[in-house]
Amino acid sequence: MFYVSSAIWAIILLAAVFLFGLWFLRNVWFYRDPERKPDSVTPGSVVAPADGRVVYIKRIERGTLSCEKLGQTIPLPEITGNAPPDVDGFSIGIYMSPLDVHFNYCPHPGVVEQICYTPAKVNLPMLDMWEYIKVVWLRKMVNLFGRRYHLENERNTIFLDCGGIKMAVVLIADKFVSKIKCFVREGQSLGYSEKLGFIDRGSQVDLVILSPNVEFLVDVNQQVYGGKTVIALLRNPAHDGGVCPHTATREYECDNKED
Repeated sequence: MFYVSSAIWAIILLAAVFLFGLWFLRNVWFYRDPERKPDSVTPGSVVAPADGRVVYIKRIERGTLSCEKLGQTIPLPEITGNAPPDVDGFSIGIYMSPLDVHFNYCPHPGVVEQICYTPAKVNLPMLDMWEYIKVVWLRKMVNLFGRRYHLENERNTIFLDCGGIKMAVVLIADKFVSKIKCFVREGQSLGYSEKLGFIDRGSQVDLVILSPNVEFLVDVNQQVYGGKTVIALLRNPAHDGGVCPHTATREYECDNKED
């Protein structure tokens, strides 16, 4: 009679638990849809458009973003698919791991002005294996700005008119994403935390704010929650001479240093 030792049964049990855990994460947990409302809002509050870790906050100057690592500037339309040619503001990138909620949310009440879809024949991976372990499991960020996926992968940009201030929410697909789902249409009025779309698997969302008068309340490597975490405040330029003091002196970067 064939005898199966207790050690082999233990291995079989652990393998079954592991496989069930993967199935549960991929088919149940990943698609969870919690109700989201801002923690608290005041006039000018901007909430996170997605769950995840802040990977960068970049200044936009005259329609371009500086990529120090590549030693070049990147025109804003290369990321958004469309944008005014000469504008100042900020772009904040949020990386969504497979453990995060993957619905995306309206960051500020406004009207959908335009939806710009950029297809891709093949999506590039956002992270290599070590970076994936570091970001997803060790919860440490790496510098993701200016990589090829940022400019070449499938993405869907939702342009918003938020009471005169323009914003763009850029949904960027990762290698294994088959489709970005969009839940809104042009001309639609939206409030805080209304759903904009859904991206499968790991992916990234950039929020572009086309105003220099922004005070950020979060920093690089901070975990935020879509439709819930207040990440910034829009400031009235009449109150500060045209430039918000907080943003005039502070440039946010992920220095990619090991702890």
